[in-house]
Amino acid sequence: MVLTEQKRRYMEKLSDENGIISALAFDQRGALKRLMAQHQDEEPSVAQMEELKVLVAEELTPFASSMLLDPEYGLPATKALHKGAGLLLAYEKTGYDTTSTKRLPDCLVDWSVKRLKEEGADAIKFLLYYDVDSDEATNRQKQAYIERIGSECTAEDIPFYLEILAYDEKIADASSADYAKVKPRKVIEAMKVFSDERFGIDVLKVEVPVNMNFVEGFANGETVYTKGEAASYFKQQNDATPLPYIYLSAGVSAKLFQDTLVFAKASGANFNGVLCGRATWAGSVKAYIEKGEAAAREWLRTTGFQNIDELNKVLKETATPWTARV
Repeated sequence: MVLTEQKRRYMEKLSDENGIISALAFDQRGALKRLMAQHQDEEPSVAQMEELKVLVAEELTPFASSMLLDPEYGLPATKALHKGAGLLLAYEKTGYDTTSTKRLPDCLVDWSVKRLKEEGADAIKFLLYYDVDSDEATNRQKQAYIERIGSECTAEDIPFYLEILAYDEKIADASSADYAKVKPRKVIEAMKVFSDERFGIDVLKVEVPVNMNFVEGFANGETVYTKGEAASYFKQQNDATPLPYIYLSAGVSAKLFQDTLVFAKASGANFNGVLCGRATWAGSVKAYIEKGEAAAREWLRTTGFQNIDELNKVLKETATPWTARV
């Protein structure tokens, strides 16, 4: 993989001094509304969502290399980033059409890569739902969509982070044992597809290749994979792409995510960092809704800081600089 000089400067801003991407993700929109709605009767307001994103940016970006935000509710927070922290901006609409299993991609209609860059983005992030076993026409449409975004990012000379969320059109419950059995192939094969240089992707943001809740030694009940099988899938994932790749936390607990990174490293996964969201800040939502700004700040300065500090310590021991793949 070769970077232009400008893309390299952007990538350096998004990572720490060791070339590790320790990014904080808070581009949640629909998911954030659902989290907030658990703690209040009325519909979460735009002002609430914007303020919470600002609080998280102010309190936690001193300890992150960069932050991922959305241009719908996150623009005020982009002005609250700690000096030196990089900024990723999301380009996709939140959620997907639940009347179909196709989960076709859709950009925010009033944004472009040029406009996101003008808002200060150091990279563009786009989320794609992808089932490698979907029909050829559906996946061809998704691939063409990613090619367009890749071309936009190339024209603007800005890094393109593609977030791939693998799924199975025939299995509704992604947390089930049935999906756990097919997940490794879904994740790994999707990474192979989008590693092709035609897509113009600079970093892949991906799930770990197994559901850790079904791994021997991690599971509380049914197991789907032995430790050896799980380790093999992590190694296969690593070998599936020449691109830098980072892990998303997928809403698991901070402790499980940290333990997963240790397991990944031991399995031969030379991943290049994380874009970690709810595993870091989720608890601040309850504090904010029930007790207000001061309580949210207190949570972020204690538990939130502990979550991100412990994660950073794990990353120092487990992650590999992205420069090793460039």
